[in-house]
Amino acid sequence: MSIIAWIILGLLAGAIAKAIVPGYQGGGWLSTMFLGVIGAFIGGTLHIFIKTGTLQLSAPGLSVPGVFVAVLGAIIAIFIYSFMSRRSV
Repeated sequence: MSIIAWIILGLLAGAIAKAIVPGYQGGGWLSTMFLGVIGAFIGGTLHIFIKTGTLQLSAPGLSVPGVFVAVLGAIIAIFIYSFMSRRSV
C-alpha cells in the first residue's frame, strides 16, 4: 500500500474512532492519522489472529472492510492509551 493510501486510511479511521469514543482525545490531524495507522495494525493483526489462529503483524488495505477493521483497532488503541495513562493516587 502506498504512503498516500496509508495517510488516507489513517486519517479516516482515526477521525471515525475519535468520533465514536466518548470524551476528548485531543491532538490534531497528525495524531489522528497516527492513531488510525496504529489502529490499522492492531485491527489487522487481530483480524488475522481470529481468522487463522496465527499471530502476524498485518494491516488492512484501503477498502470498506479495511477501514472498518482499522476503526475497530483505533478504538482499541484509544482505550488502551486511556487505561495506561490514568494515574492512581
